[in-house]
Formats: sequence, structure tokens, C-alpha cells
Amino acid sequence: MFGMLNPVSAVTSQLPGGGDGGDEGDKEKEEEAERERLEAIKEANDRREEKHRKMEEEREGMRQNIRDKYNIKKKEEIVPEEPIMPDNPLMRKKKTPEELAAEAEAEDQDEFTKLKNTIETQINEVKQQIEEKFHILSGGKCVMQ
Repeated sequence: MFGMLNPVSAVTSQLPGGGDGGDEGDKEKEEEAERERLEAIKEANDRREEKHRKMEEEREGMRQNIRDKYNIKKKEEIVPEEPIMPDNPLMRKKKTPEELAAEAEAEDQDEFTKLKNTIETQINEVKQQIEEKFHILSGGKCVMQ
């Protein structure tokens, strides 16, 4: 028998959960390999970031030399006052219940109702002004009915 393998042990060692029971060792090796892979990715990413940082520093030096040579002032970066809100509806600012109620009320009102409310508000303001002036003129006695 020239190096014949046992067919049963060859098949069971390939099955998950079968074989010699060396799964714990395999799991540890896989975990270690995964840690090494993640570490290698992190190191490569760090090297890449450092390389790009150095390249940007060199470019900025070249830009500054050109600015100095031609007496060009560096443009100041404009910092936006408000951060740009993403288009994603899940990331938008949450509205308060008062804001939601005000929006619903505004949607319910048509143009006629809005005009009517505006006129009523103005009439009430005029009434208050008249009552205040009448109160002052009457010497503190308000007799208006």
C-alpha cells in the first residue's frame, strides 16, 4: 500500500465539526490570522495617509512659493455657518410638537381664512389702542360698552 490514506478520515476531516477535534486550534489560528490581517490593513492605511499628508505639505509649499513670487494673497477658506444637512430624511433635524402643530394648522388654512385671521388681529389691535386712549382721556374711568 503505497501511501494510501484512510478514505473515511480524509472525508470526515473536511466536514465541519468532523475530524480530529482540532477545531479549537483552527479557530485560534483563524482569529490570529484575522487580527494580523486587520493590523496589516490598518498599517497600510496609516502609511497611505502619511504619504498623502506629506505630498499635500509639499504641494502647499509649492503653492506658497508661487504666491510669494507673484504677490498673490492666499484665499481664506470660507467656513459655512450651518453644517450642510444631508438629503437623507433619517438624518434631518427633528421637529418639535409645536412646529408640527403649526405646520398642520398652516396647511389647513386656505387663503380666505388666513386673510380673515389677519384682519381680525388688526381689528383687535385697533380696539386695544382706542380703549387705552379713551381710558387716558376719561381720567381713568372706562365707560365704554
